[in-house]
Parts: sequence; structure tokens; C-alpha cells
Amino acid sequence: MSDEAHLDDTYDNLFSALCVELGFCLHEKGQKRVIGALSDGLDAATKAVFVAEGVDFLNASGDLRRAVRDCLKANLPAG
Repeated sequence: MSDEAHLDDTYDNLFSALCVELGFCLHEKGQKRVIGALSDGLDAATKAVFVAEGVDFLNASGDLRRAVRDCLKANLPAG
């Protein structure tokens, strides 16, 4: 199994939750952007979700931004 395939499997639950719970169904490029941003923290990853989906982060409601951040936090892979 390649590292890329393993990476996708590692974050499947996270991206499934974003899609099912919040409607942020990211394409592969967007998922990679979010994974890359995770090393900079949850706030950076949250912003990356909005950018990947083409949603204006600054004009999104605080409730939506918080929901995305909470979803990321709740579904981060262990380890």
C-alpha cells in the first residue's frame, strides 16, 4: 500500500464526517490541502476546509466555522 493510499484511509472518517454532518464534501485536492494545514493547527485546517470548498471564510457565520472546527477535532485520527 502506498503512503498516499494510507494517508487517505487515515483521514476517511474525518472527511466523511465533514461531508455527512456539515455538507463539506471535499475533493481529493481539497482533502490534501486540509491534511497539510493540520500541522499548523485546527484553526488553519478549518480555514483550509472553507478555501477548498470555495466558501468565504471571513463571511461564514461563527457557528459554521465552529462546527467545522469541532468536527475536525472530534474526527482526527488517533496518534
